[in-house]
Amino acid sequence: MNHADEILSILREEIEQYDNRTRRAETGSVLEIGDGIATVYGLDRAVYGELIEFETGAQGMVLNLERDSVGVVLLGSEAGLHEGSWAKRTGRAADVPVGDAMLGRTVNALGQPIDGLGPIQTTETRPIEHEAPGVVTREPVNVPLQTGILAIDAMVPIGRGQRELIIGDRQTGKTAIAVDTILNQKDQDVVCIYVAIGQKASTVAKLRGTLEKYGALSYSIIVSATAADSAPQQYIAPYAGAAMGEYFMDQGKDVLIIYDDLSKHAVAYRALSLLLRRSPGREAYPGDVFYLHSRLLERACRLTEEYGGGSMTAIPIIETLAGDVSAYIPTNVISITDGQIYLEKDLFFSGQRPAINVGLSVSRVGGSAQTKAVKKSAGTLRIDLARFRELEVFTQFSSDLDKETRQALDHGKRLMEILKQPLYNPMPVWKQAVILYVATSGLLSNVALEKVNEFVQGFVDSLQANQPGLIEEIQSTGTLPGTVAEQIRTAMEAYQKQVNG
Repeated sequence: MNHADEILSILREEIEQYDNRTRRAETGSVLEIGDGIATVYGLDRAVYGELIEFETGAQGMVLNLERDSVGVVLLGSEAGLHEGSWAKRTGRAADVPVGDAMLGRTVNALGQPIDGLGPIQTTETRPIEHEAPGVVTREPVNVPLQTGILAIDAMVPIGRGQRELIIGDRQTGKTAIAVDTILNQKDQDVVCIYVAIGQKASTVAKLRGTLEKYGALSYSIIVSATAADSAPQQYIAPYAGAAMGEYFMDQGKDVLIIYDDLSKHAVAYRALSLLLRRSPGREAYPGDVFYLHSRLLERACRLTEEYGGGSMTAIPIIETLAGDVSAYIPTNVISITDGQIYLEKDLFFSGQRPAINVGLSVSRVGGSAQTKAVKKSAGTLRIDLARFRELEVFTQFSSDLDKETRQALDHGKRLMEILKQPLYNPMPVWKQAVILYVATSGLLSNVALEKVNEFVQGFVDSLQANQPGLIEEIQSTGTLPGTVAEQIRTAMEAYQKQVNG
């Protein structure tokens, strides 16, 4: 063989081998499939979180990297897939479409419309997994995000960029608080994203109807991975929602994102992990279940002006069993968030709605973002209520009470009454400030307990009709100066005389 032939044979061999290597690296075949998990052989260069396309058009995401195969979770139907089906790399991370066109729409975990209103025209996509903003890019939380719920804005306030957990047993009003908060963002230039994880489809449809009825759908996105959807879809839904929120945050807008709920998200991830044959840990959850939620919630923050000044406020929801806040997932999420709103079943059934337990609820940063008017008028509210709860326990078996104790109990009962608030009825700042002022100043002591709510509502309506300038001052400045407080007191005395006639 002459020299030229030798070079030719080496080149031919290299080309043939190169072709094999390339084909083997880019396309693989399914070894095993079932329960939404595919084991694929031959994708040597696949990376964690990469999108894989199967021959049926279904997509999957790489979650396991083993020596000679990869574990892929299916993000679509496994119908038509079998052992030997081909799968190819796409070379891009799993992503979702983002943009203004998403507003007002209901989409699945992949960002595809499921509301029957036709395709969504977007030009941009964002990877569902994204690194959280660093320390340097974050601004302290000092701008309030009003929920419109008196008990929350007065005692456990939420600031823009905060992570505030709502925790409680099933059917205690967790979602109702989240929906009220969305409704209260009307005309506040806040984009709202509601992520439903493992909910009933009928529940999501009802929520959409509520948002539409109250005019909140135009600034909201609903990301739905219902109980009928596969575990992989329930797993990626909150990350997809966060990616959509980050798009608006990067434009300098304020975003509110609600994850309802992360208990079901952890269960979906546990199912995935066990099917991928990862080692189970406490309560059969995998060892990285803490990281599962921390990397999601850390994406919520308030950016400095230099980085656009946008914010993303996260309200995760956790469902407890029999009020057990010390279970594995609740304690994990409590440790990641900046406070929690604890809803109690006993309070709920006694008619105290929202059923917020003041003693166990806390906001670790929202106090510095609280509106001055509400902060000033709510002054001693938390202490008074804590004292009331304590006295209530001690005095339920005693009939002979001294005057001071009776007054404290009486005052506490009136405070509990004014904290009752009907569904889908969020309050503006001025109304909260006025109600809190008249309640904490003891101006309601002469009103019969069962008529407190009706009386306060009547007073607020008369104030709105007769003194619009006063209301405008509280609403625009967000403060409650002494002169305004005095005017409220005078108006209150006049209204009491009018009612008592």
